[in-house]
Amino acid sequence: MKRTKSELPGGRRFKVSHFLLGIAALYLIFISFKFPQFLEIASVLGDDDTDMSLGEATVGASEDGDLSKPLLGTVDKDTFHRRLEDNENQNAPLMSRKESLKEGKGESSSIKPLQHHYGRITGEIMRRRNRTMNLSVLEIMANDSWALGLEAWEVVDKIDEKDISQSSVLEGKPDSCPSWVSVSGEELARGESIMFLPCGLAAGSSITVVGTPHYAHKEYVPQLARLQRGDPMVLVSQFIFELQGLKSVVGEDPPRILHLNPRLRGDWSHRPVIEHNTCYRMQWGAAQRCDGLLASNDDDMLVDGHVRCEKWIRDDTVDSKESKTNSWFQRFIGRPQKPEVTWPFPFVEGRLFILTVRAGVDGFHINVGGRHVTSFPYRTGFTLEDATGLVIKGYVDVHSVYATSLPTSHPSFSPQRVLEMSPKWKAHPLPKSPIRLFIGVLSATNHFAERMAVRKTWMQSPPIKSSNVVVRFFVALNPRKEVNAVLKKEAAYFGDIVILPFMDRYELVVLKTIAICEYGVQNVTAARIMKCDDDTFVRVDTVLKEIEGVPPKRSLYMGNLNLLHRPLRSGKWAVTYEEWPEEVYPPYANGPGYVISNDIAKFVVSQHGNRRLRLFKMEDVSMGMWVEQFNSSMPVQYSHNWKFCQYGCMEDYYTAHYQSPRQMICLWDNLARGRAHCCNFR
Repeated sequence: MKRTKSELPGGRRFKVSHFLLGIAALYLIFISFKFPQFLEIASVLGDDDTDMSLGEATVGASEDGDLSKPLLGTVDKDTFHRRLEDNENQNAPLMSRKESLKEGKGESSSIKPLQHHYGRITGEIMRRRNRTMNLSVLEIMANDSWALGLEAWEVVDKIDEKDISQSSVLEGKPDSCPSWVSVSGEELARGESIMFLPCGLAAGSSITVVGTPHYAHKEYVPQLARLQRGDPMVLVSQFIFELQGLKSVVGEDPPRILHLNPRLRGDWSHRPVIEHNTCYRMQWGAAQRCDGLLASNDDDMLVDGHVRCEKWIRDDTVDSKESKTNSWFQRFIGRPQKPEVTWPFPFVEGRLFILTVRAGVDGFHINVGGRHVTSFPYRTGFTLEDATGLVIKGYVDVHSVYATSLPTSHPSFSPQRVLEMSPKWKAHPLPKSPIRLFIGVLSATNHFAERMAVRKTWMQSPPIKSSNVVVRFFVALNPRKEVNAVLKKEAAYFGDIVILPFMDRYELVVLKTIAICEYGVQNVTAARIMKCDDDTFVRVDTVLKEIEGVPPKRSLYMGNLNLLHRPLRSGKWAVTYEEWPEEVYPPYANGPGYVISNDIAKFVVSQHGNRRLRLFKMEDVSMGMWVEQFNSSMPVQYSHNWKFCQYGCMEDYYTAHYQSPRQMICLWDNLARGRAHCCNFR
């Protein structure tokens, strides 16, 4: 008897039913194991009084994985940065966690739920379950930084004022240091090619290196391969001698106070070269290249009486000897002729050398084998005491290093030399009436000298003294509790520092920019808000005059604007496609100094509060991105001017960047004489 097509055999029905029962059983087992976690989530979601710090609920990930969620707290405004003027004695520049929770009672102090791809989840659950999936590197870094920063602040908050006043950091009690240091090549290699100079250098200090350059080896040069000119394999032999300073911010490279790079082979000129340079605030200066031709011996080009580059034998130099007639005439009149002595390039592959670098009055002097080879003038932004590390790397075998005539004492961070506790440098309380301009200055914990230079110079401008313009420094925390303690004392005395409770990192500067916008909107009523760095000199009167050229009700984005800049995809400043998928950046103003209108700042704060603010590790690009988004609904006037200087200074500048404390004083003195002249002394 045949079955109809619609009739299933009993065996098949049996298998399907058992399969369904098996799935149901597995589901029940899964639920039974996960039930405690569901109870935990339900209890947290139902708890309105969850005790939570800012660092525990500040990071969220959007469903599409972009950086549209804020990295700052979303409780009331004062938990992020408390007004210094809220305290009569101005002794609490930052609200501690306990104070924020205590003052938050009666208001909505609970953290808003974070949006996540699997539904409603709070920061407390994120902390408990330790979920980091779908978070960007920047978000994870910021979350860790907030957690570490809040712990660091709790430690500093417990330090007594008496302990701070007796701190060796504040009082400048000298650390005892040896007058000489020596290491062998093996010890240097074990120390990752770094030799520590405990108290830095002083005038007269010298460092001697005994080593042997490697023989040249072939290296592949992609640029030559792309040009298809000759062999892309190039013979290379070179090494690097660097005097470096202490790291000021986590994630920021230490400054190169002296970068000495002898290139035996491999330079683009195809000749032996000695290159010198410095790197200040992760920005390289103009290189000084010595290529065997005698440098100018004019007095203004000499360094302690030495020429910057000596002459050595070159195979391509045509000796321009004087004619025989002129030579006989010189002898006839009795004028002595000084014989010209030239030497070969001081470094030879596979041959021992003795290199000595001596710190003079005006610069460094480099001798090889007892003969002067080059001199390099000191550059602004550094002191010899900053040179606390020697790095030797490259294709060289180091046999020994000797450092002599070193300073025997060095006050750590030296705040006592620059923090002049005088009432005349104190900031005025925040005015209750609207102001014309709020200036937020990005700074680091141990930049005592930079902040003091700003206080003594352009912060004494009439618009600031009359409270038409308000200036505040925005500083995150340092891994060293002693430095944070001194920062707390500095903030309490001068009343011009907003301490942000996260651990400072170079990649998290964008958080400080958001803080500036929030302060300019919520703590003061400012028509315009300006952001700059603590090594930026601002001509306040001139900037105000430039701003007044724009109608007051018009949205404004003013600075040194960049158009169609492309992200670098390789090298040190590389930006991955995950970080920035677009091929060009939006129009953005260079970070050392730019101005935005109040409505743009409000937009940034609002988007940040709604977790819709896209963040990028380059804060100036981030601001350009936010302005572009604002411009899509409200027209913005983009105002470009080169005088908001990105690199250094130019005549009739509005802002000058990379200015050391010494240059700040010089620029201020020039303005007092009615001249906006740069101070590019070396």
